[in-house]
Amino acid sequence: MLRNASETIGSLLKAGDVVIYESTDYPGFTEEFCEPILEKTSKLKFNHDFFAGYSPERINPGDKVHTLTNILKVTCGSTPEAADFIDNLYNSIIPAGTHKAPTIKVAEACKVIENSQRDINIAFVNELAKIFNLLNIDTHAVLEAARTKWIFLNFKPGLVGGHCTGVDPYYLAQKAQEAGYHPEIILAGRRLNDGMGTYVALEVIKLMIKRDIPVKNAEVLILGFTFKENCPDVRNTRVIDIIKILQEFETEYTVYDPWADPEEVLKEYSIHTIKEYDKLTKKFDAIILAVSHTEFLTLHFNELKKTSLSILYDIKGILNTDIIDGRL
Repeated sequence: MLRNASETIGSLLKAGDVVIYESTDYPGFTEEFCEPILEKTSKLKFNHDFFAGYSPERINPGDKVHTLTNILKVTCGSTPEAADFIDNLYNSIIPAGTHKAPTIKVAEACKVIENSQRDINIAFVNELAKIFNLLNIDTHAVLEAARTKWIFLNFKPGLVGGHCTGVDPYYLAQKAQEAGYHPEIILAGRRLNDGMGTYVALEVIKLMIKRDIPVKNAEVLILGFTFKENCPDVRNTRVIDIIKILQEFETEYTVYDPWADPEEVLKEYSIHTIKEYDKLTKKFDAIILAVSHTEFLTLHFNELKKTSLSILYDIKGILNTDIIDGRL
């Protein structure tokens, strides 16, 4: 996509133009990959006829508070003059202000480590959830107690998807490997987070077996398919990992998500989803709350259960503990 975009822009470039990239990439990508394309296509000389900059996007899908105009924007340019021009340009539309990085590589690295840091922190609490589950300790109660210390970071266990936290760490890992260094923490965090969907599915199946609920042909309801709450984005959703395990065990699953577009989900994942609650006409042996959409907080779960023994598993930890049978 960036190759095609660079070729398109290159065909339109004229002397004095400035090209600003915002896509997340690895450090060096803009200058090593994009700028040669711009030069080749435009027949102009980089940093003589045209200039470039990088200002990583920080949009958080579904977030109505942290929007473009009130998030501090990182800027930079391929020359000091270009950096000043780009910084002034963003300052003219962003009241929150800007931070001018010294180089394009610094700005690129800044963006990719923001997402890598979040990924690693979530991986840590996901690992804690696995440990505390074995020790029969409530993970959320532990985190609530730990958060009373002012420097404790507020992360919760869960699935990590999307095209930021779930993907961007690989960009930095790849670049590190090309430079001769094998990253350990970054890739360990990725492996752990990518395995959480499988872990959840198997935990639910264990609970069903303990209650003598036949797994094969069991009716399972999955609440939510998007990669995060109150957002229609289904890119790289890890809910699909739960579904794959349920398919292997030959369960009959239903996916209800009031935010996801059923046509998009079917096209991208070959999974049928329901967007309207009144289309849930079955009763279920197990219910997995996978995404914390606001709509799920007011559901009457007893009306959805097939029997009093039916399982309710809360991945996001948003339901009262007295009505659930398990959670991360």
